[in-house]
Amino acid sequence: MFYILGVYLGDSVYQNKDKQLLGYVENVGDLSKKETRVYQTNAYLPYHSDLSDVVGLISIRKAKIGGESSLVSFASVYNTILKEYPEYLAYYYHPAYYHHLGSNNPSISPIFSYWEGKLACRYLRKYIELGHEKINIPISRVQTDALDIFDEISHRPEYRLDMMLEPGDIQLCNNYVVMHSRKSFEDYEDQDKNRKLVRLWLKMTNARALAPDFPGKNGFS
Repeated sequence: MFYILGVYLGDSVYQNKDKQLLGYVENVGDLSKKETRVYQTNAYLPYHSDLSDVVGLISIRKAKIGGESSLVSFASVYNTILKEYPEYLAYYYHPAYYHHLGSNNPSISPIFSYWEGKLACRYLRKYIELGHEKINIPISRVQTDALDIFDEISHRPEYRLDMMLEPGDIQLCNNYVVMHSRKSFEDYEDQDKNRKLVRLWLKMTNARALAPDFPGKNGFS
């Protein structure tokens, strides 16, 4: 039923190299392995946006302890950078290398883009760091400072909307407008009671127009 709702709104796209249209968000991965995606563990999931116009989640079971979801507006982060750190703003419009686990090569995109009167953003710090590592171009001190500023502002309590997704709750987020995160959690000893969500990535026919240097990316081909 969740999938049917999703394809009524848009087109589902592949979430990994295995071409899954429905992703299962649960603690089944090994965090010690570099290729493990954080959503497959019970670790804290930093603020980020996904590789689709919209990301949808439905809660099947919640954790024994923790696992709250959190949202932050990109516009709030942008306006705060503009007010408090204007000397860094230009960096976020420069291309960054993103290496998404499951992709062959890093892709290039700025963090912020302004096109046809609308602000859009793409952010996942871990993948930016992996991208620069992949092409053997170290991240500069100024770039690190800019990412630190972005993260510090994103974590300010006044900008966050925290919520516990109860079983049956659905969350839909525009990836160009909102970042999402998840707190770490503790599961039950009984695996059948463990935290579990189902995820959809959607390509929308009514998605905003994007700048030529801010290429849209909907899933894995």
